[in-house]
Amino acid sequence: MASKFINITLKIWRQKNSNAKGALETYSLNDVSTDSSFLEMLDQLNEQLINEKQSPITFDHDCREGICGMCSLYINGRAHGPDSGNTTCQLHMRKFKDGDTIYVEPWRSRAFPIIKDLMVDRSAFDRIQQAGGFVSVNTSGRTMDANAIPIAKADADKAFQAAACIGCGACVASCKNGSAMLFVGAKVSQYALLPQGKVEATDRVLNMVRQMDEEGFGNCTNTGACEIECPKGISIENIARMNREFLKGALTKA
Repeated sequence: MASKFINITLKIWRQKNSNAKGALETYSLNDVSTDSSFLEMLDQLNEQLINEKQSPITFDHDCREGICGMCSLYINGRAHGPDSGNTTCQLHMRKFKDGDTIYVEPWRSRAFPIIKDLMVDRSAFDRIQQAGGFVSVNTSGRTMDANAIPIAKADADKAFQAAACIGCGACVASCKNGSAMLFVGAKVSQYALLPQGKVEATDRVLNMVRQMDEEGFGNCTNTGACEIECPKGISIENIARMNREFLKGALTKA
């Protein structure tokens, strides 16, 4: 099918830094290929702005393959845009029509302060993982090969599904409370389901939940918006598993 070209109007959030007052700015962009990705469209807009001696729009991106989770944008009121099960870099302009007005905003969360324009600081996720997301392995002497440790197929599958979380923050942006429990639940689950993660299990969940609270994320009220908007389909079953692990850890430490 031959590529089509559309003309669109963009209303994009511009903000110089976390302390500045931001606002939506309006831009017109013509001859956008429907085969281009959403980020390629923003590249095209930035080329236009640079040619017009205007400041280009700051937005976060890296792999552009749906793996890194950095392309975190709120598009027309949905995390990562109107399509389901994809990141912003996997969204193509064929999802929009000629003459459309597209609203583009950064994640909205107290724990994700805006750096500039559409880029937010998601280092809170890094600190949560650093608080407990590791496994101790004795590398001296004879260490059993991980492939030689028997693991039930069902547990292995669930662990892999939880580990698919890319930490994009769509769950936080979609939650009315700005909760990070789907992210933390996934990170706790991927270790809790495997024998290698049992050594630090108690400290892990207590430390990660404590860090999550310190970062200012809200509580979960089980609306399920996080699961719906997650580009990797992480199940809220992981939140329930994290709660069980937390209760068990709290009782152990009591």
